[in-house]
Amino acid sequence: MGIVVGSDTQVLVQGITGVQGSLHTKLMLEYGTRVVAGTSPGKGGSTVFGVPVYDSVAGALKEHTVDASIVFVPAPFALDAALEVLEADVGTVVVVTEHVPVRDAVQLMAFAKQKNAVVIGPNSPGVITPGQCKMGIMPGHVFSAGRVGLVSRSGTLTYEIAAGLSRLGVGQSTCLGVGGDAVAGLNFLDALHLFGEDAGTDVVVLVGEIGGNLEELAADYIVKERFGKPVVAYVAGCAAPAEKRMGHAGAIVSGGAGGALGKVAALEAAGVRVAEKPGDVGGLVQEVLGGAKGIFDR
Repeated sequence: MGIVVGSDTQVLVQGITGVQGSLHTKLMLEYGTRVVAGTSPGKGGSTVFGVPVYDSVAGALKEHTVDASIVFVPAPFALDAALEVLEADVGTVVVVTEHVPVRDAVQLMAFAKQKNAVVIGPNSPGVITPGQCKMGIMPGHVFSAGRVGLVSRSGTLTYEIAAGLSRLGVGQSTCLGVGGDAVAGLNFLDALHLFGEDAGTDVVVLVGEIGGNLEELAADYIVKERFGKPVVAYVAGCAAPAEKRMGHAGAIVSGGAGGALGKVAALEAAGVRVAEKPGDVGGLVQEVLGGAKGIFDR
């Protein structure tokens, strides 16, 4: 089970011949992801770890069925790459690329909405349904299959918290990073909706950080939609100074808005159990489900 990607997902890698594209193609293949093709203008006819390379998305789609694409294209060209694959009616696009201009991200999200497509990122570590499909740069060995959905604004906290869950024997249904930019595609509300409908997810872990209002919107969604599954959260940045950006383009507290403590208060008011430290998340997950270890893999 899981959301967005699974064992049947056939993946296209855009920018497959670059350093990052080729490295992570190798790692995705080793994980078991069905990488069927890649693109790199001028490199058509070559292969990368046995994966055929095409000059364009159109060329790849003439020979292969593609369900999802992952973009390893430099920031100035990431928009064109993502638009190319969306125009070809590929419904899921993961944009790993950092430093995508805000204007480009806005244009991308508008076009994706027209196409009714899912965009994860930019500046995302990707998405993984453990044991089935990994689309991204996350270390696959820290994840384990189970029934906890995880959605995060932070790549490294995604890995850290997933590793902590796995050490406790708590497996995950799907883990995804929404990206740390101010403008991104799939968000907390989208993830909550998808996990809420997923029969293979029993509890959702939401990892937020300072900046923006995604966590407050998630809290409002949980209340208004009467979200039927328990949610555990962690919010990074409780000690961060105001008016200072902390790593991510979207992680800035401005004018008193976007502070971590306000986010924690909003989530707790919605009935969410909020961990003080990343290492506390696994224990809270066990508590909200009665501490029964085997429940996650039944």
